[in-house]
Amino acid sequence: MFTGIVEEVGLVQSKKKIGDGIEFIIRAKKVSKVLHVDNSICVNGVCLTIVKKINHEFTVQAVKETLDKTNLGFLKTGSAVNLERSVRLNDRLGGHLVQGHVDITGTVVGITTLKSSWMYTISFPKKFRKNLIPVGSITVDGTSLTVARLNRQELTIAIIPYTFEHTIFNQYKKGTMVNLEFDIIGKYIESIVKYK
Repeated sequence: MFTGIVEEVGLVQSKKKIGDGIEFIIRAKKVSKVLHVDNSICVNGVCLTIVKKINHEFTVQAVKETLDKTNLGFLKTGSAVNLERSVRLNDRLGGHLVQGHVDITGTVVGITTLKSSWMYTISFPKKFRKNLIPVGSITVDGTSLTVARLNRQELTIAIIPYTFEHTIFNQYKKGTMVNLEFDIIGKYIESIVKYK
């Protein structure tokens, strides 16, 4: 479980095919100091397991199922990624409950620069509209955010300067693919209503 508060931006050092999956080596000076093999780490919103760690670098593997649902397969050597360690039960919940289980990818379709913030508009398949509410929570590449505006196939989020500087939002362009995870509470409510 995670909270969607990005701790560090790491860099992909290498990407290697392993069967129908991919192994990534990621460099991260801060979080690597306290990571161990078997720990969970959220990489761009995807919960992965650390299988190896040497100094400031750790290795994770993504299976085909994960690659099919996320943007991880499009990462390259040198790509920046959002990182968050799993939450402990006695931690403050800074964002919202995030599982690291990506529901779908979306596409950045607009970026508006304001005086002290940025507005990002992201398109998504309309069948997922039921999982969103205005001023509700969403995770974009592992970052817990609030839906500022919403229509049938697009949502808009506001990014403050701190988030812009400390996540990979500053690298997004029109056309960037992002991982989306919808609020788990809303998904459970939908399931209860649908299958009661």
